[in-house]
Amino acid sequence: MTDHPSNDAPKAWSGRFSEPVSDLVKRYTASVYFDQRMAAQDIRGSLAHARMLARQGIIGAQDLADIESGLAQIAGEIERGEFAWSLDDEDVHLNIEKRLTALVGDAGKRLHTGRSRNDQVATDIRLWLRDAIDQILELIGQFQHNLLDVAEAHADTALPGFTHLQVAQPVTFGHHLMAYHEMLRRDAERFVDCRRRTNRLPLGSAALAGTSFPIDRESVAHELGFDEVCYNSLDAVSDRDFAIEFCAASALLMTHLSRLSEELIVWMSPRVGFIDLADRFCTGSSIMPQKKNPDVPELVRGKTGRTNGNLIALLTLMKGQPLAYNKDNQEDKEPLFDTADTVIDTLRIYADMVTGIRVKADAMKSALTQGFATATDLADYLVKKGLPFRDAHEAVALAVRAAELKGCDLPECTLDELRIAMAHVPGAVERLGEDVFSVLTVEGSLASRKHIGGTAPEQVRRAIAAARARLQG
Repeated sequence: MTDHPSNDAPKAWSGRFSEPVSDLVKRYTASVYFDQRMAAQDIRGSLAHARMLARQGIIGAQDLADIESGLAQIAGEIERGEFAWSLDDEDVHLNIEKRLTALVGDAGKRLHTGRSRNDQVATDIRLWLRDAIDQILELIGQFQHNLLDVAEAHADTALPGFTHLQVAQPVTFGHHLMAYHEMLRRDAERFVDCRRRTNRLPLGSAALAGTSFPIDRESVAHELGFDEVCYNSLDAVSDRDFAIEFCAASALLMTHLSRLSEELIVWMSPRVGFIDLADRFCTGSSIMPQKKNPDVPELVRGKTGRTNGNLIALLTLMKGQPLAYNKDNQEDKEPLFDTADTVIDTLRIYADMVTGIRVKADAMKSALTQGFATATDLADYLVKKGLPFRDAHEAVALAVRAAELKGCDLPECTLDELRIAMAHVPGAVERLGEDVFSVLTVEGSLASRKHIGGTAPEQVRRAIAAARARLQG
């Protein structure tokens, strides 16, 4: 941005005031250094507004031609980095309007007929956010596709499932990754829903009360691709619900990615050793030559706090505002922009990073020999033989205690040892047979959970196929 020194050009509103704004106030109140990123959306909105004004006979055909020509030149200057942004002109809207007036004269001054910066900025933000949501939805889809590829490759790879960070039951690595696919699926649904409420046109609401000019808001909405107009002028210029919704959806998405990041970090630790990450996502130590640090997942964890903070900032920004527009709302853009940038960058890098996971299947399976992962399978076996579940639970708990004392896993106990351990539970011993060992294997445990949503490899593959069909549909 080029900051020009203060000049004598009158402000868009300066007729009301007896002295100029101080340079300190200019710097404090200006937003052009961050809202200039909405320039393309501002020009799109202005073009649609100008065409509507011409159709309604509010401005002439020559004015429209001049406005279209001038805005096209400005768009090119911005795209080429030749546009001179000025702090004196406060924001993206006045910078573009001043340049337009310099290029085409009075036609540029007529562009603002029937609108205010209040409904103009509300329109620009919605256009910008709609574009950001579309990009995020595309990136979620790419991430899901890559996640499905890894999940399918490991639909049979056994992994300890944990609760309370204690070994619970066997699952597969593919099934585990599909849990995150489901989270991403809900995330995408939330962004789609947020987009629907974002895609409503405020333009035409003017400052807060509408305009006395015979405008056609529906035609502008159609040209700009909005689903409908905002139906109350007061609400239209002051509503930031859509931005808060977006930040809430983003915070949830980042929370999901933070959870996955935490698991990647733990799994990559040599004390666990379930996976390794490709070198391009890791860094070393300035002092310890052996180190390979999972910096990207760690930063995702950290940036999740940032997106959560942006959500709270917007909620706090809006909580005390009376209708309608207040200058407070200028503070909506930086948290919103930062959240969108963070989410987009994180999704882009995660879509690549998931393809760089190297699975150490032997370490995963070895970990299943710790923690009595098939204890529930033994209880289910007894229940299927007719023992009430609570009795089966007690019998297996006694067997686990005996195995723990012996220093072995349940499948390593003999049938006699299991029977001795369960002898205090009536009906348990006589229900134990040699077939019990088939259910105590990891493979048997996985295969038995073959219902929808279960971790049986065949069900994991069906879930992956269904997910691919949804993404292609």
